[in-house]
Order: sequence, then C-alpha cells, then structure tokens
Amino acid sequence: MAPDGWHLACTVGDVPANVPLAVEVAGVPVAIVWAEGKLYAIHDMCSHENIPLSEGEVDDTAIECWLHGSRFDLETGAPSGLPAIRPVPVYPVMIEGSGSDAAVFVDLSVDTAQES
Repeated sequence: MAPDGWHLACTVGDVPANVPLAVEVAGVPVAIVWAEGKLYAIHDMCSHENIPLSEGEVDDTAIECWLHGSRFDLETGAPSGLPAIRPVPVYPVMIEGSGSDAAVFVDLSVDTAQES
C-alpha cells in the first residue's frame, strides 16, 4: 500500500514506451510517460495553451505539445522550446510491485518543476 499523499495512476503495463498516457489522478490531469527507461509524471496541460501534452510526442526525455511545438523536460518541467515560457508541474513517481501489473503511484503534493 502506498504512503499517504500518493495516488494510484495506472499500472506499468498501461504505459507504452515513448507514448504519453493521459490519466486523471485525484482530479488532476497527468501524463504518465515511459521514456529512456524511466517513468515520469507531468501535468497534462501545456503552460502556453491549455492543450493536453499527452496528445503530443515524446523525444528522449522531452514532451512536445502538438499545437505550437512547445517542449518540456520530463524531469524538470522546464520549457525547452517556445512559445511556452513557464514550466509545467512534474510529480514524483513510485512503482509498487513488479512486472506489467506493478502499480504506478504519483505524489501530487510535490511539484518538482524548475524554471529554465
């Protein structure tokens, strides 16, 4: 069982490599991304326009908004491509269990986003 503050988002098997998975965690839109061998959780709305980042593409450890091409670092949430200038929240991820049935938990109380 996950500690307080952590919310079940999905299972590891739900997340294809390099394809964002849109989930709602405690009422918050979150994109879960498996990239470069690691799971990331990032707020699922572009800070430039309210467009779901989960509809965009993943390249290395960045996610790109499909509408205007803003890119965000999956680790820090920092924008790395205009027109976005504000970071998006990123959240800690915890995996409980093993294999494709392992539970993926997200801690929404911690936003680790950093300015670029």
